[in-house]
Amino acid sequence: MRGAVRKVGRALHLPFTGTARGIRKATHAHGAGESGLGKLIELHAVNGAGDVMVTVALASTVFFSVPTDEARGRVALYLAITMAPFTLLAPVIGPLLDRLPHGRRAAMAGSMLARALLALVLSTAVVTGGIELYPAALGVLVASKAYGVVRSAVVPRLLPPRFSLVKANSRVTLGGLLATGAAAPVGAGLQALGPRWPLYGAFVIFVAGMFLSFSLPPKVDSAKGESKALLAADEAHVHGPGKKQRKPGLRTVGTAVTHALAANAALRCLSGFLIFFLAFLLREHPLTGQSAAVSLGLVGVAAGAGNALGTAVGAWLRARAPEVIIVTVVAVVLGVAITSAVFFGAFMTACLAAFAGFAQALAKLSLDATIQRDVPEVVRTSAFARSETLLQMAWVVGGAIGIALPLVGSLGLSVAAGIVAVGWLTTARGLLSAARHSGPARARVA
Repeated sequence: MRGAVRKVGRALHLPFTGTARGIRKATHAHGAGESGLGKLIELHAVNGAGDVMVTVALASTVFFSVPTDEARGRVALYLAITMAPFTLLAPVIGPLLDRLPHGRRAAMAGSMLARALLALVLSTAVVTGGIELYPAALGVLVASKAYGVVRSAVVPRLLPPRFSLVKANSRVTLGGLLATGAAAPVGAGLQALGPRWPLYGAFVIFVAGMFLSFSLPPKVDSAKGESKALLAADEAHVHGPGKKQRKPGLRTVGTAVTHALAANAALRCLSGFLIFFLAFLLREHPLTGQSAAVSLGLVGVAAGAGNALGTAVGAWLRARAPEVIIVTVVAVVLGVAITSAVFFGAFMTACLAAFAGFAQALAKLSLDATIQRDVPEVVRTSAFARSETLLQMAWVVGGAIGIALPLVGSLGLSVAAGIVAVGWLTTARGLLSAARHSGPARARVA
């Protein structure tokens, strides 16, 4: 009898343990387990799963529970209240990590804990409709963005042998995307039980992420061999008076990095704009034959699919010149944005979301490759933190523009095209020039 019970128990247990072993084998392959990158991939997967739980819970609450004008006013107000301090403090995140390198694991754990506690606050607010809903929701957003900054600074410390940074970032990003796709239907199922339940799920996930953060290797907190990366050249006296040495920074390594960062900022600004503008636009004017919630979901799926495809294509293009990739994908998005503005409709809106997601993923991988290639190793970690901070600030600016605009589809997509056009026109020439002047060794980003 006992033997039969054990066999049944093993049969029921096998699918879960087998799946866990399969996931662990995939995330720890090619030396990622020994270097600690596998742990970071798993942590990022937990991060993505928790964020999508919150998104599912708020999808029908933040944008649909109150009249549009009131919702736009509240979101704009709390975007300013919550994100303005983050925007002001963001430039010091990179230097802070340089000065306090032993707090990286604690910083990621703190981001997880903050979102866990805010999920509990939201679990009450989504039922009562209290005013705390908006600052708590945006607080979750800020903590998620802060996690992204710290994660970018951690990746270079966990590279396995013969692993490029672009390959490592691609693997981490794919882990997060797969977890997001797996957690979304679970969140939808919990949402069917009530608006609180996805947030309870997010609480459990983020608490697990908090503990998983401390399982990263101790070398994550090591600052050995690192220096502070500066956005501009900084001169310091060395070897006595009159002798100065220029410290390397993002502007001192050539124009490729700064132009690549500016182009990515335009795409990140576009992302923030589309999220907020389309959220309110589709609420008032849903896609033909669909409800507002389904319309927003379809556009979100299109953007997510484009982002996943861009991440996958990034591995195939890893041996190409990153400058050319950035110029190309921004030009494609510009063409799609102009077409969407002229022929505004459901199909073109979904196409723009998909191409914007694709371009953002591929351009970000190319930016990472450019930083890896051009920024000295001793300041590369800080450079990643600073570049990620600037991209988050661009996202905030785009979101603010999206909230402020009238809900006219063709007008909004024209503004979207303008954002991309500014980024492309101001960076294309410099990026192509940098690509022409880079030799074969510099052009290799794999």
